[in-house]
Formats: sequence, C-alpha cells, structure tokens
Amino acid sequence: MSAPASLVVTDLRTRFGSDRVGATVVDGVTFTLLPGRTTALVGESGCGKSATALSLMRLIDKPGRIIGGSVTLNGRDLLGLSESEMEQVRGAAIGMIFQDPLTSLNPALTIGQQIVETLQAHRPMSRADADRTAIDLLTRVGVTDAARRIGDYPHHFSGGMRQRVLIAAAISCSPSVIIADEPTTALDVTVQAKILRLLHDLQGAMGASLLLITHDLGVVASMADEVLVMYAGRIVERADVDTLFHDPRHPYTKALLACVAGIEDDRSVPLEPIGGSAPDLWNPPVGCRFAPRCPVVQDVCRSQDQPLRRISAEHEAACILVEEDRMHG
Repeated sequence: MSAPASLVVTDLRTRFGSDRVGATVVDGVTFTLLPGRTTALVGESGCGKSATALSLMRLIDKPGRIIGGSVTLNGRDLLGLSESEMEQVRGAAIGMIFQDPLTSLNPALTIGQQIVETLQAHRPMSRADADRTAIDLLTRVGVTDAARRIGDYPHHFSGGMRQRVLIAAAISCSPSVIIADEPTTALDVTVQAKILRLLHDLQGAMGASLLLITHDLGVVASMADEVLVMYAGRIVERADVDTLFHDPRHPYTKALLACVAGIEDDRSVPLEPIGGSAPDLWNPPVGCRFAPRCPVVQDVCRSQDQPLRRISAEHEAACILVEEDRMHG
C-alpha cells in the first residue's frame, strides 16, 4: 500500500490585479506530492512556476492573491489557516530553497543567526542547543569547519556555499515537503551537480517530498520521478520522467525537448527554438493557450480550452490529439 500524499494541490488559482483587469498566473493547477519522491515543475520563464511555489507557501504579495482551490498538507488545508498559523508551517512542515542565495540571506546577520532563528521559531530549544544543531546542519550540507564559519556573514561565502546554507535552513526542522525554486540557477555547472546531489541525498535520508522547479531538462532527467509541464499558468502535461522523455504527447512538451535534443548524442543536430512567444496573461487567447505557437493546431484549439486527458494512470496531456489518438487507436 502506497504512503499517503504529503501535499495535495487542487485547482489552485492565483491572480494579480482586480477581478476585472488582471492576470491569472496560476490557473487551475492540480498535483500531488508523495513522500520520498521528486516532482519537477518545468516550463519557460514567466509560465507561473515560481508563482505556484509562492502560492503554496502563501507568500504572494499584493496585489496578488489566491482566488481559488485548495492546498492540503498532511490533511490540513493551508488556505484556511490564519497568518500566524501559516508562519508555523513555513520552515517547519515546508522548507523552501530560493533561487538566489545572495538575496535570500540577510547580509546583516551571520549564517548561524539565520539558521538558529528558524530553529528557535519552531522548536523549544536553548540558544546553545540551537547553535549546536546549526553546526551539525552546516556540516551535514558540506560546509567545512562549520563551528568556526557559523559566525561568518553571507558575503564571506561563495555562491555554492551560500546555497548550502539555504539548504541547511530549509531542512533544519525536518519538513515533510521541500520546495526548491531554481536552486542552481546562479551556480556554475560543477557546483550545480554537487548541490543537486546533496539535495537528492538529503531528501532520500529524510523521506521528504521534493518539488523541484526548473527550466533545465537535464536536471529533470537526473532528479525527477514525475514531471509537470507548465505553460501560461496551466499544467499541460503530467508524466513519470521516463515517459515524458520518451513519449511526450503535448506539442509544447515536444517543443521543449526539441530545444535540447541532440546536444549529447550529435553536436551537429541544430537546436529547434520554439516559435513565437508566450501569451500575455493579462489578455490570454481564447482556447488552448499554446495554439498561437503550435505546429499542429486545429480550429477547435483556437476556440475551446483543452483539459488534461488521461493517457495512462501516470500520464495526462491537455491536447486534442490525445483524444484523436484514442479514437484511432
């Protein structure tokens, strides 16, 4: 029997602006995170990935707001909590690793102070115990001579080491869910690999659910169990990682893969950029939002939204071609 879900997101909708004039940047997003598994959320910049993560944490700044749906963490609906109750969830039950470690850490506080602050906010412990725990956490994430460096400030660390500090803070209270929002964007390739390996090992040891937000399909291939492909605020394909790479069904997913295909196997194969640009969510097109860029668009795509259609228990795609394949199969 499979373990119960850590996080269940149902029809989540987040909007910026007013009801009359605005943009719904997270539009009907539904997914489930399972203990010990990594779910990757992928898509172009501006598609709504980070807005989804911030919505889960209820960190959307005004004029943004969550206008619908539910986010259930271990059976508890987060959208119904007061702000003070939600503050006890952040950092304790859900740990978040932001994409820019330089701006995510407070430059006026030592790294030790920042980890200790998280620990003492959620656990009854003395400052001495919190200091010892912080040293243990820094050692665990690979910060050498942690007992000495706990008194250093963020600017004393390289980008990779700052990211390790953020990871230490995120896992400090053993959360059941970890959200990593582009955790290796600002790092060089060698450091990226080390950080990703560290995240993978820590998640395995903790049995936590990991939501990995990225635009890097190489990272997805090496880290993910399941992949959610996002376009213009909506999930357009969901599949296990092997299926997504070997049998993509949505034209947008195929286009994303074509952008990187052939790099390793044959350097003579040119990349295929996706034509056009993502839609303006303040004035989105009617019907399928990918229709203006889709190479196989049909008339119905321009007039009707395409819901996610089930291909198998682990595979869905929001494309009319899925229905046509079923009818002709």
